[in-house]
Amino acid sequence: MSTRAVVRHQQWTLQPDREPDAEPSSYAMQCAVCGETSPTDTEYEAPQDWVFAHGGRNPSHHTYREIITRPWRAWWKP
Repeated sequence: MSTRAVVRHQQWTLQPDREPDAEPSSYAMQCAVCGETSPTDTEYEAPQDWVFAHGGRNPSHHTYREIITRPWRAWWKP
């Protein structure tokens, strides 16, 4: 008895997931000086407000990173 394998190469497609059941995008800010990170939110205003509060408590912290988490989906091209 011999074993036979079928291998099929397919090309993938990748794009942001905009389906109705996709998880929402989320936003956060991180202080580049101390590494502290804001709470994550689905709107960007709350993390930006955190920057002002954090900077007020830490006057020498002027540099921040925006962290965006966006759902993506991948599938085989037909």
